[in-house]
Amino acid sequence: MQVKPLIVIPVYNHGATLRDVARRAMNYGEVLIVDDGSTDGGPAEVGDLDLTLISHDENLGKGQAILTAAEKARALGKTHIITIDADGQHFPEEIPTFIEAIQQSPETIFVGSRNFQGQNVPGASKFGRSFSNFWLRVQTGIKLSDVQSGFRAYPLEIFEVAKTSETRYAFEVEILVKSAWAGYDLKDLPIEVHYPDPQERVSHFDAIKDNVRISMLNTRLTMRSFVPVPHRQYDKDDEGKITPIHPLRSLRILLSKDETPLNLAIAGAMGMLLGTLPLIAMHSIAIILFCGFFRLSKITGLAVSQLCIPPLVPALCIETGHYLRYDRFLTEISLQTLGYEALDRFYEWVLGSLVLGPLFAIIIGIAIYIMAFTIKRFLDMKPQQ
Repeated sequence: MQVKPLIVIPVYNHGATLRDVARRAMNYGEVLIVDDGSTDGGPAEVGDLDLTLISHDENLGKGQAILTAAEKARALGKTHIITIDADGQHFPEEIPTFIEAIQQSPETIFVGSRNFQGQNVPGASKFGRSFSNFWLRVQTGIKLSDVQSGFRAYPLEIFEVAKTSETRYAFEVEILVKSAWAGYDLKDLPIEVHYPDPQERVSHFDAIKDNVRISMLNTRLTMRSFVPVPHRQYDKDDEGKITPIHPLRSLRILLSKDETPLNLAIAGAMGMLLGTLPLIAMHSIAIILFCGFFRLSKITGLAVSQLCIPPLVPALCIETGHYLRYDRFLTEISLQTLGYEALDRFYEWVLGSLVLGPLFAIIIGIAIYIMAFTIKRFLDMKPQQ
């Protein structure tokens, strides 16, 4: 694939820094500026430069500016866009790093990971980065070190595949999550960052409105990630066109893609362990959060946890806990023992689950590993027959 990147600078009232960023970026390729309804006359500062300028009549948001840039890039015959902020915090001299990365892996989204070891780094930026990183990992199982960075490289096909609803700052979170769900890789690229003194800094991030939008978006995305239904995956047909894979085939891909017998065994073991614990009405949420965070198969974990549905496993845990307390099993089943002494039974359930949970998890994990390993060996040998 011949990579044809377009350098994109979304801008909204950054007239003081726009020209410098644009001039430096032009050293590394064709530049497009998307003016998102600026009122400070900034776009006039680059009128004499050999670049392309598109203007929105009103402020529509950074996300919409990126979508506008993607549409223009397709019209110009480009394959990728590299976005860099107009506020001067990023260094255009690092654009070649992104170009080299997309040449090596053209179907990956690369996100610049800012070095926060310098001076004047706002505490809010550090917290916001950690917050977004955590939720991306919960929602996708992918670990990125700087989800909020605006210095990125996107394959243009992403914008046809990932259907987004956000148009402002929350867009940059949504596009990453939905691209990962569609089967695209997300990777970090280390970059430097410059934060001017607080009195010189220009930011249009609304601490209330934009944080509310991001929080609501994360709520929606997390709820969707809880649903044990595979996301629609995308692939290329023989002509190189992006095509959605049938949802039923998605399930097969989800269970086999980048999975190993060991990963499936760990997912099943954790599903059994968490299912054994007395997490009343919280088993599924706990399993999905754990498996999502550690990139394990949610479906495997949830399926195994169904073995712990009452009454068998809870009863075994209660009997074990009762034995640990009194050196005898509970043989009387009555209103007294299950009703009036319910707190005692719950305590015994906790005790028993701490013993049986790990034991059941080990047994299930070994069983899944043996079965998965056997099936994998069979599938690996089948083409050779």
